[in-house]
Amino acid sequence: MRTPPFRAVIACGGTGGHLFPGLAVAEVLHARGHEVVLFVSEKEIDAIALKMRPEFRSEKLPSVGLPTMIVSPASVRFLRRFWESFCQCRRFYRKFRPSVLLGMGGFTSTAPVLAGRIQGIPAFIHESNAIPGRANLLAAKFASKVLMGFGEAEARFRGAPCVVTGTPVRKNLGTPIDRREASQAFRLDPEKKTLLVMGGSQGAAGINQLLFKAATLLAGSGIQIIHLTGDRDDRLAAANYQRDEIPHYVSPFHHRMEEAYSAADLVISRAGASSLSELSRFALPSILIPYPFATDDHQTANAEIYVRAGAAEMLMEKGTSAESLSAMISNLLSDEVRRDRMSLAARKISPSDAAENVANVMERAVKEART
Repeated sequence: MRTPPFRAVIACGGTGGHLFPGLAVAEVLHARGHEVVLFVSEKEIDAIALKMRPEFRSEKLPSVGLPTMIVSPASVRFLRRFWESFCQCRRFYRKFRPSVLLGMGGFTSTAPVLAGRIQGIPAFIHESNAIPGRANLLAAKFASKVLMGFGEAEARFRGAPCVVTGTPVRKNLGTPIDRREASQAFRLDPEKKTLLVMGGSQGAAGINQLLFKAATLLAGSGIQIIHLTGDRDDRLAAANYQRDEIPHYVSPFHHRMEEAYSAADLVISRAGASSLSELSRFALPSILIPYPFATDDHQTANAEIYVRAGAAEMLMEKGTSAESLSAMISNLLSDEVRRDRMSLAARKISPSDAAENVANVMERAVKEART
């Protein structure tokens, strides 16, 4: 039986890893007839992404990350901004009267969850990573339930009610398309083995440098490369591949990632939870290089899950040589049987219906609150 329409708030700003999964849940709720408002941060990444989503109303919250030193000027600023955010949420709830709340992590979502619970609104948090962030560990004390991308995170929440939903993937990412069509988007040969390289918004520089050094060793191997370099390094990457006569497509970003994933035989990536969920959706074997400065080294914990499942190989940025990286790339691209096994393993790790799973939990909470 369909749930009667209700109003929901999803706090999901600050990073792509929070924003895009939150948008994925918003898409499902919107399609089911519910009204959704997004709480986002004041960062530019949120504003840019939401320009493409006019169907969703959004509210900016003042927020700042919790400083590492408890007693410091930064702590005073954090408390002031947190209080401003908390008061803004309470004022908004009194007018909008949401039936349910969802926080996707980061301190943009902590104040909304706390304010909602004080007002008796069912509130959930979603933790995408294997090692929870400090914001979600705090917010879990006020949440009705913790929703998780990986079951490995449950032990860290110390008895809080948890359920594994998977990490939502945005619908506008699309589904796999014909390889020939995908390759044409990059002016590459669909018959050649294709390596996709991406480092994300924060950690591209380290991966870029590794690839620049490995490119010379890959010359003459017959592969081609799609390299999404982030804000910098695109010209340098293109020059390196041109020098080594490696067919390539280089760009800071690519907005139709279904094309990149559908053209790729192998991916080199960081190990953020959202990226891993996308690799799972497209069943792609990967070489994961965790971002070395991720909080609590959570990307290494994420990557280990894929390695144990047989879906990926892992290299640490520090200590990885051009020789070892190029050898791993060549070995995997020349071993189709192994890549097929990795592909099957990747597909099984993350539920393809994660956004629907989260939306279902929210709908059930509203039903129970109304009865």
